[in-house]
Amino acid sequence: MPQLNKLRTALPGDPGGDPAAPPPPRLRTALTLFFALDGFLFAGWVVRIPAIKQQTGASAATLGLALLGVSAGAVVTMMFTGRLCRRFGSHPVTVACGVLLPLAIALPAQTRSALSLGLVLLLFGAAYGGMNVAMNSAAVDLVAALRRPVMPGFHAAFSLGGMVGAGLGGLVAGGLSPATHLLALTVIGLLVTAVAGPVLLSRPAPPPVAGATGSGAPGMSGRTRRLVLLFGVIALCTAYGEGALADWGALHLEQDLHAHPGVAAAGYSLFALAMTAGRLSGTALLERLGQTRTLVMGGSTAAAGMLLGALAPSTWAVLLGFAVTGIGLANIFPVAVGRAGALAGPGGVAAASTLGYGGMLLGPPAIGFLAEWSSLPVALTTVAVLAVAAAALGYGARGATHG
Repeated sequence: MPQLNKLRTALPGDPGGDPAAPPPPRLRTALTLFFALDGFLFAGWVVRIPAIKQQTGASAATLGLALLGVSAGAVVTMMFTGRLCRRFGSHPVTVACGVLLPLAIALPAQTRSALSLGLVLLLFGAAYGGMNVAMNSAAVDLVAALRRPVMPGFHAAFSLGGMVGAGLGGLVAGGLSPATHLLALTVIGLLVTAVAGPVLLSRPAPPPVAGATGSGAPGMSGRTRRLVLLFGVIALCTAYGEGALADWGALHLEQDLHAHPGVAAAGYSLFALAMTAGRLSGTALLERLGQTRTLVMGGSTAAAGMLLGALAPSTWAVLLGFAVTGIGLANIFPVAVGRAGALAGPGGVAAASTLGYGGMLLGPPAIGFLAEWSSLPVALTTVAVLAVAAAALGYGARGATHG
């Protein structure tokens, strides 16, 4: 009888534990904290870019080149973080990045030239990219162990963290120097890692369910590779829209509809809030509709919302369109990355995340080029086109989405 009780109370990953037992709730909580921290720190950096620009004396062009350091560091790191996760485990890699990212965020405020800024942003981008792949890989394993589609909840935590980071940054921007603000973010980040990190390090990632390729698969078959690529393209279509609205949504409201600057600035906030709400309800939606219908419905909803947001003649109709777009796009990226990870482990997460991040980088310049060639409203309709593409690809991958 004592042996039976011991088996029932042992945690997954413990010696002698029951591998089929659900993971402890604190493991999910700790991983959620890392997602929130990632969004919080990145948003905290973004709101201080204008002050850093002034501090370094960079022109718009040289600042743009320096900011490419974040993208370059992230993309390069994403390409090999999957291998690190297979070798050392996604939990230790997540914790390591949870230390590196807060340390790296303090560095931009110490620079005095665009060149030095670009170099330190390479490190910041590397930590950010590594964190995204590692924590998503850990989340994929946890979703498999829980046997519930809780991936959108983790991404909701990222969105909430970003909203808090941006809001807090806006509040302190007038009173704190960039160096003080970013150093405070370093302290907060290290404290969160100190609290959540030991929970992840105390036990390995839950074992994948039977029949899944899982995080232990070092390679991919040809079919798996094609499916991972497909889900990566779906993630790209979603991230394209997010990047486009972040950089061009406010300008569209102010330039094309002559909205008040405050109302124009609220456009992206409304989009982000709607996306967060959509992700918070994502698990219930996935359990009710399944992954295929969630992808199709999300893409179709986002397309309708973006057509309204791009072409409506009224400010309030455009704001409504932005909100509908956020709800539609909310769960496509989490589902796509989650399916890529379930198919091919950390390597699948890395591939899909890299493609998705590429979409976020592609969106703003593509919109700018098309706006120059035609007009900004017409250029923004490409977000709707790619949302429809995501829906179509999601439907085409229905055999690999378990519903």
